[in-house]
Amino acid sequence: MAKDGDVPVGGGSQSPDTLIADDSFLSGANAAYLEAEYARYAANPASVSKEWRVFFEKMGEGGAPKAPSWERRDWPPAANGELVSALDGNWAVSEPALKARIEARAPGASEAEVRRETQHSIRALMLIRAYRIRGHLIADLDPLHQTEKSLHPELDPASYGFTDEDWDRPIFIDNVLGLETATLREIIDILRRTYCGTFAVEFMHISDPEQKAWIQQRIEGPDKEISFTNEGKQAILKKLIEAEGFENFLQKKYTGTKRFGLDGGESMVPALEQIIKRGGALGVQEIVIGMPHRGRLNVLAAVMG
Repeated sequence: MAKDGDVPVGGGSQSPDTLIADDSFLSGANAAYLEAEYARYAANPASVSKEWRVFFEKMGEGGAPKAPSWERRDWPPAANGELVSALDGNWAVSEPALKARIEARAPGASEAEVRRETQHSIRALMLIRAYRIRGHLIADLDPLHQTEKSLHPELDPASYGFTDEDWDRPIFIDNVLGLETATLREIIDILRRTYCGTFAVEFMHISDPEQKAWIQQRIEGPDKEISFTNEGKQAILKKLIEAEGFENFLQKKYTGTKRFGLDGGESMVPALEQIIKRGGALGVQEIVIGMPHRGRLNVLAAVMG
């Protein structure tokens, strides 16, 4: 059992992990005693011995690592107020900032011109946000084009006050789509390729603005659309057919047997295969897969087999 003074005091700074690894008295048997000592230290550092004060100081903010060892120095990015408010639809925050930047870009512009350009910017951001929320409703999910699609009112530029004369007008959007300025035509093209193609993305339900910004920065932009070569598409289709065929085989061969099939989730098979291939290319040496029983047989046969 630890007693007062049983704290080794060494020179040099040590991380908390090193302290815990080197000091055998930090065990579960001494938990109550350690908690009591730390409570005394937290209330009044002078109430504990010098050895304990040194130990607790090293375990505190001064000796704690600032971040996990795997953290990137360039992430998370600095918070962008305009970006976050554009994601959340807080136009009261966006408008003054946009107006100030537009004035800085055109110092000789009149008040009316600045107001008009600010309105165009706000309308463009509202349209962009609408595509982020509703774009999947007009996604291209019918390869035979037998379903008649109609433009959702919230995705129609006219709903935001744009006219035919505005399609080629440069609009300041402050790098929201990876572009400082863009025409309405360019904005619509990027949004439809990102949110209305054969691969539709939904992320606006996420409550954390930084998480939403992380996704947005990786999928939006003139050169960030998801595209596959013909060979890649054929490889994905082959894996989907294998996964569905395996489920059909089990259904016919073992009718009535509880098998926890992957029906409806066959896309997990080519996704896992790509994750494994990409991981190998990046230097991954070992992969441990843990998953629920649904789809486990299919993964064993199509991915691990």
